[in-house]
Amino acid sequence: MKLHRLEEKELIEAIRKEFFTHQANLELGIGDDAAVIKAGKTYLVITKDLLLEDVHFLRRLHPSHLLGRKSLNVNLSDLAAMGAEPKYALLGLGLPFKTEIEWIEDFFKGFKSAAGKFGVKLIGGDVTRAQKVTVSVTLIGEGKRIIKRSGAESGHHLFVSGTLGEAREGFLLLKRGFKLGGDKKKDKMLKAFLDPTPQVELGMRLARLQLASSMIDISDGLSVDLGHICKESRCGAEIEKEKLPISSELRSVQRRAFDFAMNGGEDYQLLFSVPPSKLYAVYGLKKKYSLTHIGKTIRGKGIFLIDRRGRRQKLQSRAWQHF
Repeated sequence: MKLHRLEEKELIEAIRKEFFTHQANLELGIGDDAAVIKAGKTYLVITKDLLLEDVHFLRRLHPSHLLGRKSLNVNLSDLAAMGAEPKYALLGLGLPFKTEIEWIEDFFKGFKSAAGKFGVKLIGGDVTRAQKVTVSVTLIGEGKRIIKRSGAESGHHLFVSGTLGEAREGFLLLKRGFKLGGDKKKDKMLKAFLDPTPQVELGMRLARLQLASSMIDISDGLSVDLGHICKESRCGAEIEKEKLPISSELRSVQRRAFDFAMNGGEDYQLLFSVPPSKLYAVYGLKKKYSLTHIGKTIRGKGIFLIDRRGRRQKLQSRAWQHF
């Protein structure tokens, strides 16, 4: 393996090429939200995420019970993006020598509360000493129908769930010293970052009803994650700028609300494409779920923003890089 640049996407692509394999029961390997293995009449869906102190969270600011919840919820979001039902979890935990017992107990209370909400059973893992808190979660789910990133075609409609950009604002508020339990508007932003809600039920329903042709969870930012769908589906996209779901709360406190919605990351909402023939059925889901139609996939490459006057501008993605 030869690497000229150490950026996340280049590293992942290099690993993907190095370990590419064909196996009869391997439905999907590296390159999606989770790996998929055929197991009889169903699929096993397996994902892993890391949360590192001072990279993904600030220990002094992130309540330990909410960190416990988030460590599982970010993995649940990956399974939601595949339309899978979560089943089992493995937890790896690295802790500094002087970690307080109360902190550890609160972390596990949070993890257990998230697991209980979605029916996840903790079945194993590992605990070790580390210089900083390190959380590694492996999550296993299953489903009869799986939604990949690669199924979109030109002319499919693009939808997102929920609202975007609030997690980024919440992180900034946290760094400025704000805490949950104060201003209601700020609490909404803080909770978006500290305690995101994975869209598991929506993902499972889209898979069960066979409505989404492709799907991904928005963890790195809409601009980047839409790019992943476009790359795997070999298409481009047009996004209507005025349609982005940005909450009134975010607009009222952040003049860069649009930039946060496009590039902020850690929203853990779902982005998915829908064939024209299934558009009416998806609109029917809006009675229960918060869904916004934001654009379409197109032939060729590139992602473009369309403003209210119909002017077209190529989008430059900017999002969090781990390297």
